[in-house]
Parts: sequence; C-alpha cells; structure tokens
Amino acid sequence: MSDIWTALLGLGDKLAAHVLLSAAAIMLGIAVALPMAIWASRSPPIARITLGFASLVQTIPALALLALFFPILLNLRAIFGEGLPTLGFLPVFLALSLYALLPILRNAVTAQTNLDPGVIEAADGVGMTFWQRLRLVEAPLSSPYIMAGIRTAAVWTIGAATLSTTIGQPSLGDPIFAGLQTQNWVLVLAGCIASAGLAMVADALLGTIEKGLRTRRRVLSLGGLAAVLLGILAALFVSFGNGDDDRIVIGAKSFSEQYVLARLIGQRLEANGYTVAYRDGLGSAVAHRAVSTGAVDIMVDYTGTIWANEMQRSDNPDRDAMLAEIVDWEQRTSGTNVVGRLGFENAYGLAMPRAKAAQGGVRSIGDLAVRAQSLTIGGDPEFFERPEWVSVRNAYGLRFADQRTFSPTFMYNALRSGEADVIGAYTSDGRIAADDLVILDDPEGALPNYDAILLVSPQASRDARLLEVLRPLVGAINVEAMRAANLSVDREDDKLSFGEAANRLARRVGLGGS
Repeated sequence: MSDIWTALLGLGDKLAAHVLLSAAAIMLGIAVALPMAIWASRSPPIARITLGFASLVQTIPALALLALFFPILLNLRAIFGEGLPTLGFLPVFLALSLYALLPILRNAVTAQTNLDPGVIEAADGVGMTFWQRLRLVEAPLSSPYIMAGIRTAAVWTIGAATLSTTIGQPSLGDPIFAGLQTQNWVLVLAGCIASAGLAMVADALLGTIEKGLRTRRRVLSLGGLAAVLLGILAALFVSFGNGDDDRIVIGAKSFSEQYVLARLIGQRLEANGYTVAYRDGLGSAVAHRAVSTGAVDIMVDYTGTIWANEMQRSDNPDRDAMLAEIVDWEQRTSGTNVVGRLGFENAYGLAMPRAKAAQGGVRSIGDLAVRAQSLTIGGDPEFFERPEWVSVRNAYGLRFADQRTFSPTFMYNALRSGEADVIGAYTSDGRIAADDLVILDDPEGALPNYDAILLVSPQASRDARLLEVLRPLVGAINVEAMRAANLSVDREDDKLSFGEAANRLARRVGLGGS
C-alpha cells in the first residue's frame, strides 16, 4: 500500500497537465456544441448533419483520432510556418474537443427540441425577443439536461486523455504506459486510480452544478463552479509556477531501453546544471518528427529505423556508409544534429525459444520459412507495418498461420506461454538471454543494422555546452551493459525504476552516476 501512495504522490505534475488538457478540451467542446445546438434545434437538416458528424467522430477510436491530427497539423505547418506545433498539447486538445462534442450536443439539442411549446408561445406572446427568450426561458429550462451531457463528456474526455502520452503530451497516461511496458503494476494502478479519481471528482462537481440548476438553488451552482475553477487554477500553478521555460526536453519511444537512455541523458544534463523534462511513450515516426521540429530537444534513435521509415530506403549498405548518409540527410532536411553512435546495436531480429528452435532444426530465417505455415508470429504494435518486416517477409517468403500484435513486454510473455512461436525481438533486450531465446540468422541481409544514435534538435544544437555534455556518451555503452540495464527494469525480481537503472548503467560504463 505504501508503494501505491508513493507513486500517487509523485503524479502531481502529470495530474496538473491532465486537468488542464481535459478542462481546455471540455470548454472548447461546450463553446462549439452550444451554438450548434441552438441552430440545430431550429433546423432539422442542421440537426441531422451536426449530430451525424458528432456521432461519426465517436466511432473513431480515441487513439486513432489523436494520431490523425499529427499529419493534419504537419500539412498546416507547411502553410502557417514552423511555429505551429504538431505534437503535444495542440493535437490532443483538438482531438479531445471533438470527442467531447457528441454528449453535449445531443443533450442540448434534445433539451431544446423538447421544450414545452406552450412556454415558448407564452414567451413570444409577451413580446420577448429571440435573445431574451433564449436567455430567460430556454436556457434555464435546458441547462440541467445540458449539464448532464457535459458530465458525460467530462468523464469520457478525462479517460481518453490518458492516451495523449503517445504523441508527447504529459498526462496520467505516462505512469500507465510506463508501467505496462515494465509490468510495474504499482505504476499502472497509480495512473488508473488518479485518472478514475479525477473523473469522479469532476463528475461530482459538475453534478453539484447540475443539481443547483435543476432545483434553482444558486448557491449549489456557484459553489460547484467555484470548486471547478479552483481546481483549474491549482493545476495552472503546478504546471507553470516553476518558471522552467528553458527545460531540455528528452524524448523516448515506448519501450524500456528508451526510458532508461532518456534518464541516463537527463541525469547527465542535470549534473551539469540543466533542467530536464521527459516525453515518453512516443511512436517511431512521431518521435523522429518531434526531434527534427524541436518539439523535443534530444532523443536516441536507430540507424535502421531512420533508414527504412524516414528515408524510405530499401538497400542495406554497411553501417559506416549508412550512418554517413543519415548524417547528411538529417542536416539537409531538418538540421537535426547526429551526435554519434552510443556504441551498441538494438536490431530487430526474429527470436524463438532455443529449445523449440533446436527441436525444429531452425537456425536461420530461411529454415523458419519452411515451417512458418504452422506457426504464430508476434510483433510489437509497429512491427508488421514497418518496411523492415515487409523486406524480411518478401526476402524469405514468410507465410505464418497467424500474426498477432502485442505490447513489447507481452511479446516475451507470449513466447513463454506458447501464444506465439516466434517474435520480432530487440537484440539488446536482456530477456533474450534470461528466457533462453535465440536470434535467427539473416543470411539474405534483409534487416538493416540498428546502431543506437544520439539526435539533437536543430534549436538545441545551437547550445555548444549542451553538445559537449552529451559527447562523452558517444561510443560509451556496449550491448552487454545495455542488456543488463534493460533486464533490470523488465523483470519483477529486484525491479529497478528507470532512473535507478540509468544510474547503474552510468556507473557500469564509466559515465559517473551516484
């Protein structure tokens, strides 16, 4: 229980960011929905169009809706200039505002269209103007029903906001995603409790406002509204009261190695007087775009990922030639600074339990192809959409009986439980040795190399001292040390936090640490 309390007490900044994001989205949803409802209540065709659109938005999964705003904002950026953010608060805010529309709009339209016609006729009969009737008659009668829609929208929005982690916006999704990655159920539970608690508090406060409107008890409405505003002001104070506008933002993709390396970099920067913040759980394309546009200042990426996903290259040169071309491409296209290799490779590789591979005589991907039609392959959420998978599948003619997607952590559990026979594993993962897995040979060279490289955004690259602080990381981390660090956060026995694992890694490779 003490672990849960400790985790909850450490979520203050994430809770504040979550409150501000949800409140802003709900307020925009209200600002858009209420005028639309007034118009729709007086025009059946408009009602069909607006409610149809809002319903359509609700059919789109929240994560997909968040992701869709990334390419939309990228295209708008080309029109409005580099100042338009494509990651973080703005895309999540817009997506969640759309998500909040339906319950507010539907309740408002229903309330307006079901007002007693006699009341409306009486208002017209005494000579009220349109605005007088709306303000003095329709709004008071409709407001309890509208508040019920706002309550529903608030609960939905607060829950969906946990997904904002995936595109770089801090929220209560951060501990949930980090905990799922490392099977740290305390973190997952803390994030869920905080999110559910916030939703319950918001619903209760908005319910107080609704009750006050329904019973005509003004003190209840004003008290509930005051409590909501105080909560938002407190979140503003936590989020912006520290004055750390010059923080160095370090990005990380959604697997353990990235979390550990981000903390390693962050600890080194903090020891040299910098203030840092982390943007965890980013997808590959989002992460690279984040550093190239300055949404994050520093991140670790991999040569093969940039080569295949960003540069759209299908050839496979040696690692030095590949790195040289990547350095040149980054400079030409965005000005992103490739500081250098960290010293280890984290390649994609097809992995099987050693005993099962030996039993089937499978040593290479070519051997696997002969038996693939009776086997199940598992991969992370990106793997089967990446060009590297298409390349290896076509090179060997791989056709599996079933293809399943897991989070990176649960891929390894799937092998252990027999739900998958082979997975797209990471070669620097400590679980390969711990689970006695074998990485199958790739004689066709279908998979490129994946040297870990340190990227710094064009804006942050102007800080010469920052680059000097980062330079000792180049070539410093060997694959054995990285595997040990990864394993230390991925297994339940003596599990370390990301910061503790980064500190141990720094000591092991001679980069300091405490």
